[in-house]
Amino acid sequence: MLTLSQVVIRDRTNDTSCVARDGFCPDWIRDHIGDYMSPLLRHLELTVASVVAGFAIAFALALLAHRRRWLTGPITGVTGVMYTIPSLALFAILLPITGFGFVTGVVALTSYNLLVIFRNIMAGLDNVPEAAKDAASGMGMTDRQRLWRVELPLAIPEIVAGVRVATTTTVGLAALAFVAGAGGLGQKIIEAQNFKSNIVTASVLCILLAAVLDLLILFGERTALPWRRATSS
Repeated sequence: MLTLSQVVIRDRTNDTSCVARDGFCPDWIRDHIGDYMSPLLRHLELTVASVVAGFAIAFALALLAHRRRWLTGPITGVTGVMYTIPSLALFAILLPITGFGFVTGVVALTSYNLLVIFRNIMAGLDNVPEAAKDAASGMGMTDRQRLWRVELPLAIPEIVAGVRVATTTTVGLAALAFVAGAGGLGQKIIEAQNFKSNIVTASVLCILLAAVLDLLILFGERTALPWRRATSS
């Protein structure tokens, strides 16, 4: 089976027009779009797995910090340091530990989600009106009941905002996961770095994936918050 680079070379040999000029070739894209479906699926898997894992970890850390406020600073500091590590350097650090493949990509991408999601969960919980907390306590709710029935539902808009930022960021960073052998659309770009149609196709697919995931998250938020849907209408 020919690789993309071999196809490009062959097309350039046989075609004296668009492909030979390394231009934007709609006909070439139409004929080869199927080659991008498997990398696109892997890109989706990387993104979803990383965001889900990042949310689970950040949510647990946020609940812990919400009960023990002194932990907020250290957790923010550690996740902030992880966020600033260059992605290529992090992949290189992880390779001897987690190996070459999907797991390394997910671990690295997950680490970049923690700070954004953690800070948004904490912001959402901190912005819950005191009147709502007092009303819940006045109804006889325990601290745990108040957290799950009042505070977290009211914090959902801020939490969702953090998940949206983390998701779109991960879609972009996942394009570099091919360095760790995790695949994705970045692999298609590197196969023919100088072929414009290939780069444009892979980039547009990344943008569309980010947009679709963002819309799905928004739909989930509206489903989880029927009172906001009723207010907007």
